[in-house]
Amino acid sequence: MKPVYKKYLTTTGLVWSACFVMFLFAYMLVLSPQRKLRARVEGALTEKKQVYEGALRASREETRVQLNGEIDRLQERLADFVIEFEDSANLTFDISQLAKEKDVGSFSIRGRDRSAVSPILGCESIEDSHIDLSFTGQFGQFAGFLNALERNRPVLFVDTFSITRSDQAQTDHRVNMDLAVFVKKQ
Repeated sequence: MKPVYKKYLTTTGLVWSACFVMFLFAYMLVLSPQRKLRARVEGALTEKKQVYEGALRASREETRVQLNGEIDRLQERLADFVIEFEDSANLTFDISQLAKEKDVGSFSIRGRDRSAVSPILGCESIEDSHIDLSFTGQFGQFAGFLNALERNRPVLFVDTFSITRSDQAQTDHRVNMDLAVFVKKQ
């Protein structure tokens, strides 16, 4: 090659390389952050569209009817787990009837006083109440009574229980139980 062309090609290569480095630097400083910002704005736009579509769906009558039906079903389900405050006195009677049906001996039931009712963290409308039971019976009677308690409505939770073996082989064993139940606040 002639020295003139060599000089011309070298100069052109250096100018192109310098321009490429400048354009790369400009891309990294200007266009790359804008691409990230654009992705973030598009994500926010998508989220707002979903909220808008949800609001449109909620404004429709059939959606409102469906949501009200779901609320009713959930409130009925809540009744399986929570007892009204006024009905908590009847609960001891119901438990006594279960004990009579299972034929346990020396049955005694005692509800803790209202000062022992403890609030549940994060729950503003329910609290838990405890009931102490004690009775004597064979293991089969205990299992049957426990099964009946677990199937009760509202749901009773066995917080703790202890079985004390009797000294004599033919006598019944002593059982102490602490039951917890959810009660609506007054």
